[in-house]
Amino acid sequence: MKRRTRYDIYLDTLETIRRKGVSPITRISYGANLPVDRAKEVVQFLSSRGLVKEEEYGSTKGFRITARGGEFLAALHTLKRYIDDEGLED
Repeated sequence: MKRRTRYDIYLDTLETIRRKGVSPITRISYGANLPVDRAKEVVQFLSSRGLVKEEEYGSTKGFRITARGGEFLAALHTLKRYIDDEGLED
């Protein structure tokens, strides 16, 4: 089984938040297939770069993807498509 790169993890995390809307850390962790402590580190990194934003809904905290995060997600999808196509030409 091939290991995921850091960018694959960012892509999975952002995609999970985009699909689910405002998401608590446990939902992000399950969707991105990460342990909760690792998901917290990833979300904190993405938050410090302005790609996700922490919001409160009800009595819990959740995270929402920002416009900049959406642009970054689209760029990651494009990059992944180019990298995956690269292997087909050899």
